[in-house]
Amino acid sequence: MLKIPPDIQLSYKSFLEEKGVPLEYRQHYLKWLRYYLDFCHKYHFDRRSPKSLGPFLQKLAQKRQTVQQQQQARKAIELFHDLGTQQEGLKRGNKAFAKQSNTAKEGKGVVRGKNIGTSSIDSSKTGQANGSTISASESSYRRRYSRLRATVTPAGHYPLPAAKTRPWTGVEQGPKPAGADWRKIYDNLETAVRVRHYSPRTLKAYRNWTRQFQTFTKSKDPVLVDVDDVKRFLSYLATKRQISASSQNQAFNALLFLFRHVFGKGFGRVEGVVRAKRKPYIPVVLSREEIDKIIGAMHHPYDLIAKLLYGCGLRLSECLNLRVNNFNFDAGVLTVHDGKGQKDRTVPLPMTLVPDLKKQLELVTNQHQEDLEAGYDGVFLYGQLEKKYKNAPKELAWQWFFPAKTLTFVPDTREYRRYHIHETRFQRWMRRAVRKARIPKRASAHTLRHSFASHLLQANYDIRTIQELLGHSDVRTTMIYTHTIQSVTKKDAKSPLDF
Repeated sequence: MLKIPPDIQLSYKSFLEEKGVPLEYRQHYLKWLRYYLDFCHKYHFDRRSPKSLGPFLQKLAQKRQTVQQQQQARKAIELFHDLGTQQEGLKRGNKAFAKQSNTAKEGKGVVRGKNIGTSSIDSSKTGQANGSTISASESSYRRRYSRLRATVTPAGHYPLPAAKTRPWTGVEQGPKPAGADWRKIYDNLETAVRVRHYSPRTLKAYRNWTRQFQTFTKSKDPVLVDVDDVKRFLSYLATKRQISASSQNQAFNALLFLFRHVFGKGFGRVEGVVRAKRKPYIPVVLSREEIDKIIGAMHHPYDLIAKLLYGCGLRLSECLNLRVNNFNFDAGVLTVHDGKGQKDRTVPLPMTLVPDLKKQLELVTNQHQEDLEAGYDGVFLYGQLEKKYKNAPKELAWQWFFPAKTLTFVPDTREYRRYHIHETRFQRWMRRAVRKARIPKRASAHTLRHSFASHLLQANYDIRTIQELLGHSDVRTTMIYTHTIQSVTKKDAKSPLDF
């Protein structure tokens, strides 16, 4: 990028100080001036012409700079043009002063463009100055000359005239009660979520609630947003939109994160908010016969995915994100990396699935060899693993255990990479299999995980063991499955119709 010439930078810094621009903004103004000079050099614009400012601001808009940044850039370039105008006036003033000084040395005055010498003095029109008799025209010249001398600085330059700009207010733009630009907020929100390694789904949910909150407040400036806006928004969700209690809690957590890590404000206690009462939820559980019917109505590899969901108690995202290196057939253990909450855990492999799993591994190995021969660019890796291990995307250990049928084109890098089977494809197969099996239950992919926990509890497994297999942080989450089976006392109880 083109650097600011030292003489221009020194003059511009002095001019910013003269105009009273706060010290914390001067570095930003120098940055915009550097961008502007580089823009004019690259696209052949005259940097001294104010007409170059319009195309420069359009370029900033194309670069997705915020409205506040564009206004700050406009202010910086306008001051630069004012500085150039004053320097031009300085040069003209110095020339005029030099010309009048030379005329004075020759004993002549200039009045309305006419030379007045000492021989043309009219003795009838004289005045007293310093004890001598002078003409009226010469007296007028001396008055103008004395005023000219009074305006010259000790360095021999004219003082810069006042800039024709708006007075400095100390802020770039006052906070708006409505219609403010929130694009920078969304960028900071994404940065805050990614720094904490939250899942992409969390980012999607938090961005959604932030957008709804922005709409509710009519894009009020974040400086003016307070806890009262949060109270009104949560009450609006509960009373007007009547959303569920879990959605209200998610909205509350999203706004709490927004205030703490994006706005940098204390959230405090939110009292007096109308909240929906969360009802205890008892998950749907399938019997073993129903599960066999559903799996029988699927084709490969979706039937194997369903068997892993039920046989290992996996979440759908955990199952589809499995790679070849997650399976340890010798130890009979399946390792789940980066599950919900970025937690790892191990679960036992069902021995009845080992032949099917080895067959799937052989299919993955053959497909991987074909991809290498075709010159593909590898699989997608999470985090910074690809930068740390550059050859990992093409290694067999990092290949998806359930790869997608087609390669994915990445426009930014113009590469062809392979992704795993998308979740929506299995969910579509699950709904189709439930209808085909004629099961009158609201069964989904997560229902297989519920059935895994309920059947283990029914087989008298310890609740703590089930908690570890499911990867729950709190045992109270696992305790919900105690409501899906009959207790010992309920087994002995009979309905009055059976008396």
